[in-house]
Amino acid sequence: MGAVEKLELLIKSLSPEELAKFREWFAEFDAQIWDRQIEADAAAGKLDRLIEESMADHRAGKTRPL
Repeated sequence: MGAVEKLELLIKSLSPEELAKFREWFAEFDAQIWDRQIEADAAAGKLDRLIEESMADHRAGKTRPL
């Protein structure tokens, strides 16, 4: 049995309270990974094209206030 399968079995055995706690922990864990990836992509210039396109649209009046 692989690690994922073992985790699935463990998660299925959690009480509702433990499952809620796990969900909260995992959401935070996943968000931190996402944040690090976005920061790395930004530092590597991978978002530059999107930023330039967005700024060009804004300068052309194609945006609206939120």
